[in-house]
Amino acid sequence: MKFIVEIEQETDGRWLAEVMELPGVMSYGKTLEEAKLRVQALALRLIADRIENGEAGPDLTTISFEAACVNGAVAAPCRY
Repeated sequence: MKFIVEIEQETDGRWLAEVMELPGVMSYGKTLEEAKLRVQALALRLIADRIENGEAGPDLTTISFEAACVNGAVAAPCRY
């Protein structure tokens, strides 16, 4: 399953990354890369917990992430 990580920069300069397919999985970082890595780690922890508790379907046997930066309402690949 491919998860899209939406990333945007807040007005205070921090970066916010969110995995849209996993409600509540979001993280801040000082840099775009830090926010992306933190949210991926959080998503993997949630998925591992689901697998351990028998709550994961077969779609979670293969996992990948793709970053998309949000500029207004348009999501596009990050190019920073």
